[in-house]
Amino acid sequence: MVGAGGCLVGLRAWLQGPMCRSKARLDGKTVVITGSNTGIGKETARDLSRRGARVVMLCRDLQKARTAAEEINKETGNPMVVHHLDLASLESVRNTAEILADTEQNIHILINNAGIMMCPRWETKDGFEMQLGTNHLGHFLLTMLLLDRLKASAPARIINVSSIAHTQGKMHWDDLHLTKDYNAKTAYCQSKLANVLFTREMAKKLQGTNVNTYSLHPGVVQTELGRHIHQSVNGFIHWAFHFFGNFFFKTVTRGAQTTIYCAVDETLATQTGKYYSDCAEKQPHPLALCDDDARRLWDVSSELVGLSV
Repeated sequence: MVGAGGCLVGLRAWLQGPMCRSKARLDGKTVVITGSNTGIGKETARDLSRRGARVVMLCRDLQKARTAAEEINKETGNPMVVHHLDLASLESVRNTAEILADTEQNIHILINNAGIMMCPRWETKDGFEMQLGTNHLGHFLLTMLLLDRLKASAPARIINVSSIAHTQGKMHWDDLHLTKDYNAKTAYCQSKLANVLFTREMAKKLQGTNVNTYSLHPGVVQTELGRHIHQSVNGFIHWAFHFFGNFFFKTVTRGAQTTIYCAVDETLATQTGKYYSDCAEKQPHPLALCDDDARRLWDVSSELVGLSV
């Protein structure tokens, strides 16, 4: 008879989710990953480097990024490149994209991994609500500026790390930046819904280019992502989030598996615009399947970041 301890161990193992089983190699491929100096981004970089990829890390904290790159390089022996990127600044996004255009002949995989969760009502340098600005608009602009290089490198993949939180989100078209009634969770869920809608619309825009798009929920992972909860909610919730996370959340290695799956699995080579979790295709929330909203978000995002529609 299994005791309570055994049940808890079994539950924790089940919550970790599956590993990506693909043995695909990425020799000769270049992978660009945002927010890859810690958490699931770092573990994704480590795995893809083990597979032979040349990994380009785009991070806000250059010192942490260089330390992580050195650690991974020592383990895999494969080249790691680090560039500064602040997704809360469109100027920084443009500068980084220009550097990549000058230094990277090919980009085969772009992983939009960086994010911020449930922060107070902060604004980006361009006046956007911080979570929408960082999680969606910064990545939207980066992706658009790298599209020509991705198309030239096809077959290529664009992967947007979203969240199951998108199921609780909606697009606040009359006040996207939540200036009238800010709620940290509402803002986060909206930004994650935007990730899925962006992936869906981009798949349509890229038909015939052999550049495929994927969005995903990595699972509930014990990372630094929840570091702002004590400011936006309260200290007890922050403590509880991390305390129970130590027991029941995915490790960063397991949390990276669906991203890795979307990046390398051979069976996904003919799939595009879909949503994944636990290394399998899943059905997103009905609001994430609204083509009208996806088109509207594309147009509004283009205008906000200064691109022609």
